[in-house]
Amino acid sequence: MLRTPSGGTGSSGTAGAEGRLLSIGAVLNVLREEFPEVTISKIRFLEAEGLVEPQRTPSGYRKFSTADVERLGQVLRMQRDHYLPLKVIREQLDAPARSGPAQPGGAQGLAEDFAGEETAPPAQVRIGREELLAAAGATDGELAEWESYGLVAAHPDGGFDADSVAVARLVADLGRFGLEPRHLRAVKAAAEREAGLVEQVVAPLRRHRNPQTRAHAEATARELAGLSVRLHAALVRSALHLRER
Repeated sequence: MLRTPSGGTGSSGTAGAEGRLLSIGAVLNVLREEFPEVTISKIRFLEAEGLVEPQRTPSGYRKFSTADVERLGQVLRMQRDHYLPLKVIREQLDAPARSGPAQPGGAQGLAEDFAGEETAPPAQVRIGREELLAAAGATDGELAEWESYGLVAAHPDGGFDADSVAVARLVADLGRFGLEPRHLRAVKAAAEREAGLVEQVVAPLRRHRNPQTRAHAEATARELAGLSVRLHAALVRSALHLRER
């Protein structure tokens, strides 16, 4: 929950009283309560990318409305929690204005961790190479190295799905701590082994003649994957705690 400059609170990052306009510095102070790493340069970049359109005074100063601050909060939250590229975020935020409330699934579902939801995410959502680089904050050389180690792979049509965006963002974040792609081969190998175990369980269901049973196989795969991810995280935490003793 973000605290407004006047001391109130807003559950979705409001900027104060309805109709009040804030300077970019005041907006920064509001957003930093939830997003400590945000900067004025980041806000200006999001404006340049068309994610927000603040008003301008005759002298050229930016003035942000309550809706602008709420939208910035949504953008930053979708980047942080779902690793979505800006193009997809813009489409998600603009969709309700074009066609009413967003429908279940959508691009956001692609980037969510497996949580056992019954609705399968639409695999057709793709972004281009330049968009992936922008989303991950990486260079083309870094992406090429990730591809060479099999950490990120384009689809046959040359596009990248949201899982690739999530992987690229995480690999980039780990790189800031000195972990290189070669260090992550063991992580990839472990993930492939876990995927193999899930496939062993759901393969008989996928071969079933009943369409409902085959649909249940996909839901089961997502639930098993989610449990596997949680187990992996718990085991890593446990191992680290043991080493601290």
